[in-house]
Amino acid sequence: MKRKWTTLVVSSILAVSTVMGGGISAMAASKSSSGGTTVPGKTYVIAFSNQLPTGYAAMIQAAGGQVVRAIPEIGGLEVRSSSTEFITKLQSFKDIAAANVQMVHKLSDGTVDPSAADGQPVTDIPQPEATSSYWDYQWDIKKVTNNGASFALETGGKGGTHKAVVGIIDSGIDANHPDLKANFLGGMNFVPAGIDTSETGDPNDLLDREGHGTHVAGSIAGNGKVRGVGPNLGIRSYRVFPGGQGAPTAWIVAAIIQAANDKVDVINMSIGGFDSQKYYVDGTKYSDVADILLWKRAIQYAVNHNVTVVTAAGNEGLNLRDNKAMTDYLNATYGSPGVVFKGKTTETPGQINGVINVSSSNKWSTNSIAFYSNYGLNQIDVAAPGGDNGPVYASTLDLNQRDFHYRALSTWPTYLPSYFTSNLHSYALLHGTSMAAPKVAGIAGVIKAAHPELNPAQVAALIEKTAIDYGPTGNDALYGAGEANVYNALVK
Repeated sequence: MKRKWTTLVVSSILAVSTVMGGGISAMAASKSSSGGTTVPGKTYVIAFSNQLPTGYAAMIQAAGGQVVRAIPEIGGLEVRSSSTEFITKLQSFKDIAAANVQMVHKLSDGTVDPSAADGQPVTDIPQPEATSSYWDYQWDIKKVTNNGASFALETGGKGGTHKAVVGIIDSGIDANHPDLKANFLGGMNFVPAGIDTSETGDPNDLLDREGHGTHVAGSIAGNGKVRGVGPNLGIRSYRVFPGGQGAPTAWIVAAIIQAANDKVDVINMSIGGFDSQKYYVDGTKYSDVADILLWKRAIQYAVNHNVTVVTAAGNEGLNLRDNKAMTDYLNATYGSPGVVFKGKTTETPGQINGVINVSSSNKWSTNSIAFYSNYGLNQIDVAAPGGDNGPVYASTLDLNQRDFHYRALSTWPTYLPSYFTSNLHSYALLHGTSMAAPKVAGIAGVIKAAHPELNPAQVAALIEKTAIDYGPTGNDALYGAGEANVYNALVK
């Protein structure tokens, strides 16, 4: 586990429209999942110096804004305002530590790879029969469980009980998937009404419209045709991603707080975003200081509530220790005429103190990680199998040489179309640091089931100590302490 605050990058994407326009498009006023309302204008996050002061809503209104969501545990607000003078007016309130247009985060699912429609990927995994299993295809789970040997030691529960619970902050879960429903324990929705026609702001709407969260859940606690790292772990869903869109900082940090208050043992976040120390729009200076403050406070709140937090390192193939390379990437990818990023760039939440940041290893090499995975000395804590397209693709980048057998197979919503491989239904082959992080979250959950007395730092230390030391000897930029292994963690 990292002990210092450093630079960052995750597999999330910051759109320039986010910088200039508040991330989420203006919508009609409607009730949000937190009981607030959304109003037209830019969306801001505000971090107070301490707790929310008495009369904070009136304070915001006087400055020309309206509170959308309050997060009192960390002194944070999500606010909308159409006033061009809103930030300037806030400067007169001494209780406010920072305020800025909030960032939007996306999922770490390997989207840097072209779609299956480009070229002809190799895959012949059949749809399983009613009584068959996909275990033979789960090379990734086999790696971290020593071919299932860890299941004889600890699976996260017994006889329908759950000895540990993992909170999944993501796109939701297919609660009725046959491989997941026995372990599904509910959760909460943080996506407000009005984002699209399907979003009503119902706090119980956990329907996965993307598939990402369901795939993550199967890697953690699948118990059917596919098996997760802890087949009897409980899972709770904290839905922050609507279909096809990103999630603002406030939704995610509110979900972290709720998960901690719900007493989950582990949080998995296969998500991320770029927070820039400063950026300029037509010569005017802005920053993301409030986002970073709220991220730091939320992670610390979770750790203080004995929650181990696991994050995905991201899919940009960047050295997270090279701030210039990251800032250059930000400008090349998201800059535009009049928009310039400068100074320190941070990957949130992967580089925030208190998390276990996970890079993506693959099936075929113990000296190189997946082609897309971010890396960096002292920026990666451990690696885990997130899959890729195989060794031939890695050396040629030939789209016709992508072999999907090297990807991670897990659950997929039963009601969504097949993902890339039309012969598969209710299961999908994905790759990304999103697929790596849940292996470590599952390991953390199994450790907590076996040793409930351990705190987050001790859980992280055990995972790192028992990781398999691939790559250069000792801690390195690719694997961190090594590839995480739940069997080793249980027997050593």
